[in-house]
Parts: sequence; structure tokens; C-alpha cells
Amino acid sequence: MIYVIRHGETDLNKEARIQGRSGLPLNENGRNQAESLKDKLKQIKFDLVFSSPQERAVETAEIATGIEATTDPRLDVFDLGEADRLKKNEVKMVGPIPDPSVYNGVEEIPGFIGRIFDFMKEIDVKYGKSELNILLSGHRCTTGCIGAYFEGIPEDRNIIKFSSGNGEFKVYEFKQK
Repeated sequence: MIYVIRHGETDLNKEARIQGRSGLPLNENGRNQAESLKDKLKQIKFDLVFSSPQERAVETAEIATGIEATTDPRLDVFDLGEADRLKKNEVKMVGPIPDPSVYNGVEEIPGFIGRIFDFMKEIDVKYGKSELNILLSGHRCTTGCIGAYFEGIPEDRNIIKFSSGNGEFKVYEFKQK
């Protein structure tokens, strides 16, 4: 089984700022959310724990499982470029992302989806036929993209609909081949 968790709350989440690669560690509420995840998942023996390299995702994974997380750059948060840490209501958006014609360094959506799907395909090939419990810790965008890997990209292209709230999780299973 694949358990996909979204990191707990940070002060940037609390302040309604968009949070990318310049994010913050968990705040007290975020650590409490991770502890709550630990309680919800306590009956699961995790064989593997992977995380985005962002501190907030690693911290959530390790609190929730008690296992040191293996980080992978493909699970990193969507790069928001110059829009990182700005108030959500102040950012000029194009669909779900900051407008790349206004903010330098904004990641391209196909590249983002490609790197997440590449990671998932690798995990599927290595472990998809086994009876392992694998935890993946990430962000709103990464958890949404992982959901799209299993559910398919929606017609409206909004993969965020598959994401979880802070400190929440979803469970998926690789299709048997």
C-alpha cells in the first residue's frame, strides 16, 4: 500500500502565503498534526519512507512513522520562483500557478508532473508487486500529483483535487500487472 501524506502546518500556511522551496519548518500545530498522523497510522508497519527534501515534509514523515525518511528531489515542492512566500491573494496567477511572465523561476507544469510520475514509475517497478507499506511525504502539489498518477489526470487538469489537507493522508495501491 502507498500512504501519501501532506506535511503539517507551517507559519506560512497559517499566514495564507504560498510556500515553495523557501518554506519553513513545522509550527507547533504542524507538529501536533504529525503526531495525530502517528496515532492514525500506528497500526501500519512501514517498510519504506520517502519524502520531499523540504524540512517540513521530512519532519512530518519522521514524526508520523518514527523512521528516517529517504529524500528524493523528484518529490520536491513545485518551484514558485519569485512568488515564493507571497500572500496568496496578492499573487498574479495563471490557472493554478504564479504567472511566469510576472515572476521569474516558476517551474513548468509538464516538467513538474514528469518528475513526480518518474518517481512513481520507479517505485512501481521496484516495489509494485510486493506487499510493502510505503509512505510518501510531500506537499499539496506533490500529493495531488501522486493522486493523479493513480487516478489519472482529470479532464479539467486540476490535479490539486487529489491532494490532502495539512497533516492528512490518502492511501493508494499499485495496479497489478
